[in-house]
Amino acid sequence: MRRQKEDMTERLALLFDQVGAEWVLWLLMGLAIASIAVCVERTLFLWQNRVPVALLQPKLLAALEKGGDEAATLLAPYRGMEAQVVAAGIREMHRGAAAVDEVMAAAMAVHKQRYEKFLMFLSSLGANAPFIGLLGTVIGILGAFANLKQQVGVGGSRQALIMGSISEALVATAVGLAVAIPAVVAYNQFRTKVKQATANTEALTAVLMAHLKTIPHADRAVGRPGA
Repeated sequence: MRRQKEDMTERLALLFDQVGAEWVLWLLMGLAIASIAVCVERTLFLWQNRVPVALLQPKLLAALEKGGDEAATLLAPYRGMEAQVVAAGIREMHRGAAAVDEVMAAAMAVHKQRYEKFLMFLSSLGANAPFIGLLGTVIGILGAFANLKQQVGVGGSRQALIMGSISEALVATAVGLAVAIPAVVAYNQFRTKVKQATANTEALTAVLMAHLKTIPHADRAVGRPGA
């Protein structure tokens, strides 16, 4: 039984030696490029969908006092979640506050998916890239010992051989960490932006809901079919 385990271990070590660790480095490089692409795409997305909430909030309240159409026109130029969610609520003002609240909640859920796109990739990459690098290191060390068995020599030559091989194998761990750390930082930054956009959206929806409580149901003409 022990002999069978040793044979299996040797076969696995030989397999890893034949496969090598170079593919791990290429995989990490590919993941690094994908991570950079995601960061660029998310940065452009947030820039294109930015909404000046601090300036927009008092203007929205003033526009609502003039009517839903005025408020809808104010929000029309903005593509961000903050404006789009409130615009969805304004279109349903004629249905009452409860309907508006439900419509805005549904719209926010849809828009949050747009804002959270690819964030799971960054999170997974940050968590797993070090382990991928560690796998490359382990494979490299196994290869180093396999090569060491085949070398003839004693003393310093053998020591230099194994130290050099291990040094090369540790590169995979370093690359894994180099890929993971920026991914984690980027994920945290983008996650913070999503939370800020959500909080700003809730602030603007609160303005609309407060306005609905101050006007009669019959005056909510915007969005009504045929109005």
